[in-house]
Amino acid sequence: MKLQYRILSVALAATLLTSCGASKKTTAAAPVPTTITAKKGELAEKDLERWSHLDIYKDSIPGMSVDRAYEELLKGKKGQKVIVGIVDSGVDIDHEDLQGMIWTNPKEIAGNNIDDDKNGYVDDIHGWNFLGDANDENLEMVRIVKKGDDGSADYKKAKADFDEEYQQALAGKMQVDFIFGANDAIKKHLGKENYTLDELKAISTTDANLNRSKMVMTQVIGQTGPSFNEDLNEYKKQVDDQINYNLNKDFNGRKIVGDNPEDITDTKYGNNRVYAPNKEDSMHGTHVAGIIAQVRGNGKGGDGVASTAEIMAVRAVPNGDEYDKDIALAIRYAVDNGAKVINGSFGKSFSPHKQWVYDAIKYAASKDVLIVHAAGNDSHDIDLDMYKNFPNDSEDGGKTEMSDNLLTIGALNNTYGENLVAGFSNYGTYNVDVFAPGSKIYATVPNNKYKYEQGTSMASPNAAGVATLIRSYYPNLTASQVKHILMDSGTPITVPVKVGEEKETRTFDKVCRSGKIINAYNALKMAEQLSKK
Repeated sequence: MKLQYRILSVALAATLLTSCGASKKTTAAAPVPTTITAKKGELAEKDLERWSHLDIYKDSIPGMSVDRAYEELLKGKKGQKVIVGIVDSGVDIDHEDLQGMIWTNPKEIAGNNIDDDKNGYVDDIHGWNFLGDANDENLEMVRIVKKGDDGSADYKKAKADFDEEYQQALAGKMQVDFIFGANDAIKKHLGKENYTLDELKAISTTDANLNRSKMVMTQVIGQTGPSFNEDLNEYKKQVDDQINYNLNKDFNGRKIVGDNPEDITDTKYGNNRVYAPNKEDSMHGTHVAGIIAQVRGNGKGGDGVASTAEIMAVRAVPNGDEYDKDIALAIRYAVDNGAKVINGSFGKSFSPHKQWVYDAIKYAASKDVLIVHAAGNDSHDIDLDMYKNFPNDSEDGGKTEMSDNLLTIGALNNTYGENLVAGFSNYGTYNVDVFAPGSKIYATVPNNKYKYEQGTSMASPNAAGVATLIRSYYPNLTASQVKHILMDSGTPITVPVKVGEEKETRTFDKVCRSGKIINAYNALKMAEQLSKK
């Protein structure tokens, strides 16, 4: 999987390469503007932390109108609990801001080492971990290359992509070493581990090497801010992981799991610990879970979209590309254990056993389960065959869906205008359905911490949170109806936007199928109208 926090390395590299060479209202609603205007200036911290919940008309910020929905439509109402499956890298279920929001299997007795509910998973109290003690993995293209040339188009593309990405990773490693050398030189000169931009700018020297280090670190801090040491360490880890695990043909992470990933009938593997052996490696899934369900109004961290969510953690996404088998079984596990919404913030360019996943998506449809999926972070038009992002719900370029329960989400920036679409976000007239906030989203990370993250991985749970609200307050509506409510009730975007690496200008109906961005207030109003029919 191209995990969404890999965006940091892409953005950082871009800079450093240059420097280095309807419900009834329960309260009276205030009048709402009808014209969209762009917010001017930087967002205040209090607004940035919850910008995805603000209203595009009232606040001039392209959020989802979540706060308005709670204030004007949901106050005094009681929704039913909705189980939300988080198919991801795992969830820190002990996090202080997720307490009371974690699903507990009512049919299982904790700690007795017996499969009480006879579902094939022993002591699955809060979900299941299909990766067991494994964490690091190859990308799918590497696994294809390792199998050898079978003459297929997939092999040829995988080999070409691997050769290109491996060279980029080696260049990234050289860049990391250069930046860390510059940082170490500044630290040594100042005699301290942490320093500020002002202290950096105050350095006056005739030493050419030190001046070069000063120039490099000025650009780094300008991009990342005061937390540059933490961000640089994360960037280094990403580059090291690419070389040591993701792109390393000699590495086999699956041997730790102990199953046969080529056999979909081999299902007796994994364990009931729903986070990685090192909790920090479940940062991605914990952040996703928090966007949906972190406790509202408790003064800790941010607020989740859906106060009625119960998070079911299904760990199936490693540091690398997920296996089709794990994703298919994870979807089926979530469906069979009562999830009505499943969030999938993962994706890859190759899917050798995509039929297993297609069958699981269809199975979810047969059980009335909505799957919300991230569009991916490659800045590509995923309508094009060369840029496909799996899983998807179509094999003919997106024009014909095989089922009507998969919703694919692109990511928004927090500023209205031509740069509304996040620069990293994939897009597509047919293969992306609707957009949601995905840039600088504040939510839970392991060990009672909070962090801003960005990616379509963050946009997807924002959308899934709104879907959860609809399924909670209007449980008679089907998964297909909820999908189309999210698309049809969104705010139409009438300004042209720039997309992709080339900053191509498109109208919004050429960026996604609906031509809209998700609006929780409108969605709940439409849901009420539809539920009465």
